[in-house]
Amino acid sequence: MNYSLKIHPQAIVETDLKSVGEGTTVDAYAILRKGVVLGKNVVVHPHVVIEADVEIGDGVEIFPCAYIGKPPKGAGALARIPDVKGGTYIGANSSVGPHAVIYQDVQIGENCLIGDAASIRESCRIGKAVVVGRHVTLNYAVVLHDRVKIMDHSWLGGNQTIGEAAFISGLVGMTNDNAMGREGYDESQIQGPSVGANARIGAGAQILPNIKIGDGALVAAGAVVTHDVDTGQAVVGVPAKPRRIL
Repeated sequence: MNYSLKIHPQAIVETDLKSVGEGTTVDAYAILRKGVVLGKNVVVHPHVVIEADVEIGDGVEIFPCAYIGKPPKGAGALARIPDVKGGTYIGANSSVGPHAVIYQDVQIGENCLIGDAASIRESCRIGKAVVVGRHVTLNYAVVLHDRVKIMDHSWLGGNQTIGEAAFISGLVGMTNDNAMGREGYDESQIQGPSVGANARIGAGAQILPNIKIGDGALVAAGAVVTHDVDTGQAVVGVPAKPRRIL
């Protein structure tokens, strides 16, 4: 018995306690399924559910009602059949906010902040020191490189990459299907925008499918981007057009 553990008697712990690190706390009504691995000094708050095949790094804090390792279920309604290839990993010293949902086959690096009620679907890959704000949705297969910041209520449609240190403001929408579902799911055609390193996307901007935003580019607030944006270029308006920004 590891007496440094603090496991509430009303928690449900199905995993082997040898897989739970020293100094870890599991609060009331939390559920740890078989095969869960927790590092040292992890804090699992009440009503958190952690499914099988999830590994949590040292010093991670998971706030109430978060759901980690959720299996994707298409329920026969989705054109795309979810495809998962592994478990879920959350890196050391990260924080997961209340009611966040992190699916199976998600990798999150160290020192990340996952905001309240964020949704991160299967096959997403998140680097180090990334911020995913409150109520942000990362649809499947989104790649966020190190130090990306995505502010509250933004939506990334899937099959897309965001470059290192890019900044995406609140209420930004990024779509991945020009046909809007009429032509079924074709992986080669349904692609979200790519955003380059150090690019900045203003509040409420809308980025159409398969658009390329270059390194260091600036998309102004409220812009609707229908064409690629060159490296270092600023675009403004509906539709977005190049504009010199002082």
